[in-house]
Formats: sequence, structure tokens, C-alpha cells
Amino acid sequence: MNSIFLIIILFPLLEIYLFIKIGSEIGAISTILLILITAVIGIYYAKYEGLNTLKSGFIQLSKREVPAYEVISGASIAFGAMFLIIPGFATDLFGFFLIFPITRKLILSKFTKKYKGSSKQKNNFIEGEFEDIEEDNDKKI
Repeated sequence: MNSIFLIIILFPLLEIYLFIKIGSEIGAISTILLILITAVIGIYYAKYEGLNTLKSGFIQLSKREVPAYEVISGASIAFGAMFLIIPGFATDLFGFFLIFPITRKLILSKFTKKYKGSSKQKNNFIEGEFEDIEEDNDKKI
């Protein structure tokens, strides 16, 4: 079975299970308030971290460097904010992991190690053969 299909099926089941378990422990109103509070705090912190990433990207650009990490970090912050907006405790946990800088670096380092070895080294030369042609043999149009 496709792993993405399995995640799409199992993730909502996990969220429903957590809603029932946590709701039975702290109550329905408290569960709803907890979900709303984590969404508001997460969106505020995502905005803060997004602005820091944007500032860091402009610093990289002013040094004439490519802000590759900042672009990837900004995308992960956007995904983290999306996960925080979606109601649920597992999505909130994953969203906070993507927003906090320490855990974001750990998650992104796992992906960069996986794809870093597959890139080829770029050479700054072109290999080829040439032949000197005398001017007498050139055809002039």
C-alpha cells in the first residue's frame, strides 16, 4: 500500500483518538480552548520566526550569498503554521517542531543529508577537441 495513502488514512484517526482521550480527561470546553490557544500562539510565533528568517535572508543577499537555507526554513515555517491552524494535537506538535529553530534545523538536516550526496560536483571547464583551420581552407560567403 502506498505510504502517503496510509498516512492520509491513519493521521485523522490519530487526531480523533487524541481528541477523545484528551477531551475525556480535561473536558470538551477545555479541549476546544486548548486547540484555539495553540493555534493563536503558533501563528504568532510563526510570524515572529518568519520575520527572523526573512531578515536573515536579506543579510545573506547583502553579502551576495544565496539564501538557500533561509528559503527552505521559510517554507518549513509556512508548513508549520499550516499544521498549527489545522485543529488537532498531533498536527500542533508537528507544527511546533517545524517552527522552533532547534527542531527545524534537526529536521532539515535529515533531509539535506539525504539529498546532498546525490548532487554532482560542478566543474568549471568544458572538455572538447579542436582543430586548427588554415585561412586558405576557409570558405568565405
